[in-house]
Amino acid sequence: MALVLVVEDDHAVRRAMTEALRDAGHVVQPVGTASAALGALAKSKVDLIVLDLGLPDFDGDMALRYLRGASEVPVIIATARTDERTIVRLLEEGADDYITKPFSSQVLTARVGAVLRRSKVAEPDEPVRICDLVIDEVRREVTLRAEPVDLPRREFDLLAYLGARCGKVVSKEELAHNVWHASADRNIHQTIDVHVSWVRRKLGESAAEPRYIHTVRGVGYKLIDPCNASSSA
Repeated sequence: MALVLVVEDDHAVRRAMTEALRDAGHVVQPVGTASAALGALAKSKVDLIVLDLGLPDFDGDMALRYLRGASEVPVIIATARTDERTIVRLLEEGADDYITKPFSSQVLTARVGAVLRRSKVAEPDEPVRICDLVIDEVRREVTLRAEPVDLPRREFDLLAYLGARCGKVVSKEELAHNVWHASADRNIHQTIDVHVSWVRRKLGESAAEPRYIHTVRGVGYKLIDPCNASSSA
């Protein structure tokens, strides 16, 4: 069973989150401050952290940086902040996902389950298999329903990057930096959009009817497993 560290200063919310995650079969350690979270991280092998941003001892951004400095454990931000700039910054600073308050226990447990699944380290030579899509980075081959998909270099790199982060929101800034090796500006954003549209077309989908690649408005894209969409959305 995974050990989930819930960092939330509101007692009632913390208790509700703890009960929901325990009902889902996780071991939960609830704490109310960032300092307590760092202490728990030093003492126990934590598998995932759910981090509130409004903590009494440290600002959420600073708490995230401290946690990232101490461990690579996955972090889900639980926040009432919904502005895009904050969300993009937190993802770039190391958060693996975010959920906005208020959220249901079903959404919380689904997000925790999805992040735990994709945090498992894959074998380096093992193709990424997502429903009926297979991405083989070693052979630079893609198949969909066992049929080859012909992708030029950049489109392959884009799909492989999203596939390796299945279920995670990837910002355009991250794609610009890691796939195009360029600084993020309006022109590269448009280039990314065009390449995503080409990849979508070759996967038999569109922005209006996405199956694998979903647009996260104002942020970027998220590749999800359509065979398990309820836990990845």
